[in-house]
Amino acid sequence: MLSWALYDWANSAFATTVMAGFFPVFYSVLTADMSARDSQFWFNIALAASSILVAVAAPVLGAIADCGGGRKRFLAVFAMLGIVMSAALAWVHAGVWWVGLLLYGLGAVGFSAANIFYDSMIVEVSEPADIDVVSAYGYALGYIGGGLLFTLNVLFVTQPAWFGFASAGEALSASFISVALWWAAFTVPLLCIKESASQARQAGARIIIRDGLRQLRATFRELRRMRVLFMFLIAYWFYIDGVGTIIKMAVFFGDRILNLPRDSLITALLLTQFVAFPAALAFGYLGKRIGPRAAILAGLAVYAGVVVYAWRWLDSARDFYFLAAAIGLVQGGVQSLSRSLYARFVPKSKSAEFFGFFNMVGKFAAILGPLLMAVTPLLIAAADERDSILALLFLFLIGGALLWRVDVAAGARAAREAE
Repeated sequence: MLSWALYDWANSAFATTVMAGFFPVFYSVLTADMSARDSQFWFNIALAASSILVAVAAPVLGAIADCGGGRKRFLAVFAMLGIVMSAALAWVHAGVWWVGLLLYGLGAVGFSAANIFYDSMIVEVSEPADIDVVSAYGYALGYIGGGLLFTLNVLFVTQPAWFGFASAGEALSASFISVALWWAAFTVPLLCIKESASQARQAGARIIIRDGLRQLRATFRELRRMRVLFMFLIAYWFYIDGVGTIIKMAVFFGDRILNLPRDSLITALLLTQFVAFPAALAFGYLGKRIGPRAAILAGLAVYAGVVVYAWRWLDSARDFYFLAAAIGLVQGGVQSLSRSLYARFVPKSKSAEFFGFFNMVGKFAAILGPLLMAVTPLLIAAADERDSILALLFLFLIGGALLWRVDVAAGARAAREAE
């Protein structure tokens, strides 16, 4: 279990230092000559494009991996894509903001695609009774690991002389390289896990692809019969969109839209990471006690409150700290319990393929939120960039209402019958 969970420790370096922390600020500097509206528009388009690419490929990749026993191989390939793109960001400079967006988008593709195979391996490393706790353990390690490296990276940039850097820019480049090294080093234990016999089959590439596509068609037919799983995926599509958009847009929103101090935004992000570590573990046990569905709904209620507060009252760094702590309390719990709840509805022998659909839905959801925020000021005459955050409230409310209708016991029974 530890070797599996350490991959969360590994790739969370990209999620914190690059996605949530430094790249939004870095991109804001690269686009200093652009208007806030244009800068936000192209940033959202890049997020949406990378999500579309992963979403389209996810189910096919999962099906091929299940047929060929290649979960670890696929994970290694996509992790390497993210690792290389992270390091390449170190050489982006002013005047080529589009290169930065391209590298960032490809890195996000590698990060998200590798997670398809990482998530699917949870059924290999946990017993059904402990799956909520194991999932939460992975997220908790991710928050503490990503937070530790991010703390070091923040020190790099704020105190470059301590580490022998000539400037904050040189320290920022070193931070991107440190993400690549961290991600690569802590991926090794996962690659040493032995896949089960059913997943260790070896075959030629053409046979694997042919069988994978054939299995994908069969799974589409099966999905239509698994009504609980299908209902959950729709609910997840809505609410995880809001979660993902907040993760990716919070620092950019605070910087370019609210003009909050950048050092305060980075400190708030660190606060989220370290609050989320114990909170994710607590949510795992809460899900075991009251059920994952009820615990997720509680988390979504907090997110809805955060959106309303950010729209109406957020105007200082102190307010941003308050919201960062509130998000930290529920962010890891909502994500980890969504993964473990979905795992209950999935036939074990097809876990990579079904988690391909899970990640496909998550990526399509990550398209909707940024696009809604991008077009709201364009479509509604009286709306400004700040008003666009209210689009996320709609996603949490619809997702929560649909999740309320999910019958967990019936979904688990259907998965056993499918197996």
